[in-house]
Amino acid sequence: MTTFKQHAREEARRILAEYGDVSIPVPVEKIIKKRGIRVQFSPLDQELSGMALIKDGVGIVGVNALHHPNRQRFTMAHELGHHILHQQEINGTAHVDKGFAILLRDTEASQGTNRMEIEANTFASELLMPTMLLAPLIDTTGFDLDDVEQLQMLAKRFKVSLSALQFRLLALS
Repeated sequence: MTTFKQHAREEARRILAEYGDVSIPVPVEKIIKKRGIRVQFSPLDQELSGMALIKDGVGIVGVNALHHPNRQRFTMAHELGHHILHQQEINGTAHVDKGFAILLRDTEASQGTNRMEIEANTFASELLMPTMLLAPLIDTTGFDLDDVEQLQMLAKRFKVSLSALQFRLLALS
């Protein structure tokens, strides 16, 4: 039986396979645009990272322009996860502003208690740090998972935060 996290990882792998030859760092914005989804950067409240919405049949990923580029990349991948995994939900759950259907990336998303947010985070982690690219780098002789300097270099290579990489490595073990 496939768990919802396994399903989210499988969907991320499917998206990567559809995109084609993927290298480090994964070109998340190009992947989103290739799927016909628009990416919009706007300054948002500090606690909001982004949103996923469908307006007039067009998918949109909104990203907080004030956040660090690594966080923006994770937000884009997370919101793409909502487009892939929760299309029905983002097409009508909450209405903000002029009736836009949105899912906000906020403090609830980061707490890891909402199933949709867990799925989107799992999807984003696999998309940005695919097992096929990450595992060979940490399976090499001499890589120390407790060496913060090595972890920071690896996070920099994938263009993700150190904490995102650490969560991803925990999921691999």
